[in-house]
Amino acid sequence: MKNRSKQRSKAANLKAMDRRDFMGTLAAAAGSTAVAGALSPFRPSASAETVHFDNPPGLGGGGPFRCECDIRDCDVEGEIPLNIDGAFYRVGPDWQYPPMKGNIPFDGEGHVSMFRISGGHVDFKSRYPRTQRYRAQAAARRRLFGVYRNKFTDDPSVANLSRGTANTHVVYHHGLLFALKEDSPPVAMNPHTLDTIDDYYTFGGGLHSLTHTAHPKFDRATGEMISYGYEAKGLATDDVYVFSANAKGQITWTCWIKVPYVGMIHDFAVSQKYIAFLVIPMATNVERMKQGQVHFAWDSTLPTWFGVLERGGDGKDLRWFKGPERCATHVMGAFSEGNKIYVDMDMALKNQFPFFPNLHGEPFDPKAAAGTVHRLSVDLSEKTPRDYNMEELYPQTGALPRQDDRYQTIPYKIGFMPTSDPTKPVNAKLSNVAFRPTNSYTMFDHSTRKTRQFWVGDDSSLQECCFVPRSKEAPEGDGYLVGVTNRLLEGGRSDLLIVDTAHLEDGPVARVKLPFRTYSQVHGWWVPAEDLPKA
Repeated sequence: MKNRSKQRSKAANLKAMDRRDFMGTLAAAAGSTAVAGALSPFRPSASAETVHFDNPPGLGGGGPFRCECDIRDCDVEGEIPLNIDGAFYRVGPDWQYPPMKGNIPFDGEGHVSMFRISGGHVDFKSRYPRTQRYRAQAAARRRLFGVYRNKFTDDPSVANLSRGTANTHVVYHHGLLFALKEDSPPVAMNPHTLDTIDDYYTFGGGLHSLTHTAHPKFDRATGEMISYGYEAKGLATDDVYVFSANAKGQITWTCWIKVPYVGMIHDFAVSQKYIAFLVIPMATNVERMKQGQVHFAWDSTLPTWFGVLERGGDGKDLRWFKGPERCATHVMGAFSEGNKIYVDMDMALKNQFPFFPNLHGEPFDPKAAAGTVHRLSVDLSEKTPRDYNMEELYPQTGALPRQDDRYQTIPYKIGFMPTSDPTKPVNAKLSNVAFRPTNSYTMFDHSTRKTRQFWVGDDSSLQECCFVPRSKEAPEGDGYLVGVTNRLLEGGRSDLLIVDTAHLEDGPVARVKLPFRTYSQVHGWWVPAEDLPKA
């Protein structure tokens, strides 16, 4: 609590900074011995740092976007169904200042955008969440934070500020839009204006973790948001804080658990009865951090551990089940039947992230990194199971699986995932690209184990999709997929695609055409207009 008070105090000081204070900070940041009054914004001193981006790492191979903008009435090709009324939010890393050498794409500042769709029209808006990190660097006019999740590489001036970038996921709950990064509490934003409301949101002081996942789950029946934070008591701690917040944002249940070893727990699973975690060998490595490396390294000697506890309990019933080395970071869906829990994830044999090093020097293996949808399960009525069951459901390779979010925590049958179909052609003009673009959205029906597919074409690459129900009470999976594509033959220019799930093979019913290449998202979220607060 003391650290959070310091963070809030520092953040308040930055927010209240007037012009004279700002210029003084700029002078100190630039390393100048001149007093603030001697510096002119039009005549920078000889020691001032010039902002220049020299091929910074970016998701999807693109450079920084860095533009906060509004477009009223976007260019629409086709016809947007009138039953689509709401907001599609997306977030991804976007460099504010040139990164430190050796950094990775996931450490860019969070950039949130909104496609507000209503009446067949689309308005676009994008804003950086004003995190403590963003505002400190904006005031200093330079980079102050080092490499990914490594406080040892930071400028000493930001020691008491939150390192959170709010760049991984964006969700909506109790009237607030949350921009999330798993190493810090949420950043709360206005869902209409994208203005930052709180740069260190603690649910009214009820959050007792220094971290918060990028992947909370939502119980449609109760309105609850179920969430957690790992390394919850600080760097490399084996503590996980699990909690639930009611529809008003009040935390009503908490428990603390321990993990077998400290590593990435990017996502988790929640059913009506159980909560499950998969700990993968992407291990926190403090010694490497002190040498200037990023937070994680893949340790192929470690097993995976699948942990299950009862939802709403004290956590003392937690049981861990051992499995082989695997990489799995995102949950498609989860449910329980009696004493059994089932969790569907995209899973690969080895490290799926080429920018996270392999601890023992193995080269990155793209084939072993290819993920397919697996179902993990365990029967809690058995008193002596030592491992969990693991079944591959489909052969399609991809990542970032999603579901009809109305079915989180309950039995479901429909899932979606961006996939790469090797049978589809790549445009001859792209023959020199080093990767096969993610070219399809695949729809999975677990009740029949059959799939259907939308192919974007031979000249484009797809980002994550979100599902939009055709109506509030539409059957599961009956609606639209929305997602951004990059037109690779048009300099990577971005379109928002809207695809009818009843006619996937027919292609988009509408394209919302942006006049530029926007930043690549990590995750996105759909909010129906009826759920948004009054403007």
